[in-house]
Amino acid sequence: MTEPNMEFAPSARTLELAAKLSGFLEEKVVPAEGVYEEQVAAAAAEGGQECEEFHYPPVMAGLQAEARRRGLWNLFLTGEGIADRWGAGLTNLEYAPLAEISGRSHLAPEALNCSAPDTGNMELLAHFGTAEQQEQWLGPLLDGQMRSCFGMTEPDVASSDARNIQSRIDVEGDELVLNGRKWWSTGALSPRCRLAIFMGKSDPGAPPYVQQTMVLVPMDAPGVTVVRPLSVFGYLHGQGGHAEVHFEDVRLPTSSILGDRGAGFAMAQARLGPGRIHHCMRAIGMAERALELMCKRALARVAFGKSLAEQGVIQDWIARSRVEIEQARLLVHKTAWLMDTVGTRGARVEISAIKAAVPSMAAQVVDRAIQVHGAAGVSQDTALAGLYAAARMLRIADGPDEVHYMAIARRELRKWVGDGG
Repeated sequence: MTEPNMEFAPSARTLELAAKLSGFLEEKVVPAEGVYEEQVAAAAAEGGQECEEFHYPPVMAGLQAEARRRGLWNLFLTGEGIADRWGAGLTNLEYAPLAEISGRSHLAPEALNCSAPDTGNMELLAHFGTAEQQEQWLGPLLDGQMRSCFGMTEPDVASSDARNIQSRIDVEGDELVLNGRKWWSTGALSPRCRLAIFMGKSDPGAPPYVQQTMVLVPMDAPGVTVVRPLSVFGYLHGQGGHAEVHFEDVRLPTSSILGDRGAGFAMAQARLGPGRIHHCMRAIGMAERALELMCKRALARVAFGKSLAEQGVIQDWIARSRVEIEQARLLVHKTAWLMDTVGTRGARVEISAIKAAVPSMAAQVVDRAIQVHGAAGVSQDTALAGLYAAARMLRIADGPDEVHYMAIARRELRKWVGDGG
């Protein structure tokens, strides 16, 4: 049944920011993509992948300064009491079109200080951090002075089910002792990364959903070792790549616990709700850019005596891509609207639905664009290869598609339990 009074029209504030953001991308961000890659390559050749310029080239500092000047900084923070205090005062529905625009370039989220995993970590600190934790960590993150990473996924277990996590958090006197192997910790390789939010089991004998706790871990704490970068189809995404990080007998005061002991699982779910809106809307932006490139290529390229745009199969791909993008956008906007009106718990089916549907859609649209470009589509001469790698990765990053479909099916089946059909 359709929810009453469902309203997706953009607010005046969204329209204003969308115009500013579109101008910023067209004038500054997209033209900087080539410069960014050149500066990263030069930094790697001169100082190796450990130097700060490899992870934070000068062009990014310039983009961030310009984003601040244009009032496009920290747009992502939503939620009552949070958005107005630390963010731009936007709702999830108001932020969704802005996240889509930012998805058109892999540089834009970081330029706006709206990139993962910092966004989710800042949300956790804003909602669950103490005043001292917020002063120490949230303030510098909001100001762009540092980066952070999130340590949940582990190489030895299926971490899409957080109950499988094996990392331990033991208490010895007034200290916490952390042990575990984490990987896909985005941004941990950067010298600017100063904080890890570590999720581990603090009470293995408790009920399954209250065994986990989150701990704030300074990256320079003894026992924290960044082992290696992990690439995505050969690309080092995420501020120089995703990392494997080992925590061996890391000792911290008990005041390092974020939120309540045993609340880690619930906090992780709270973190992933808005994050999925962000990822999915950015994926729609990626698909829009791919469709734009597909159309331009089809109009410019001639094969078998006529332009690709005149070929029936290409027209079919373009039409299907437009339909699929529009469907995905409406589903994400509905999800954002539900989160604003009834909360994350009331939008659980829709959150699972967008995570399963949108990255697959984006990957399909990008794949069509690659096919239209031929060999150029898989080269470094267009944005398509990088877009495909990012879209395909999203089908795993926030949990495999199959997990989300399983969650949707279970909720649908519950409607009919005892019906006798």
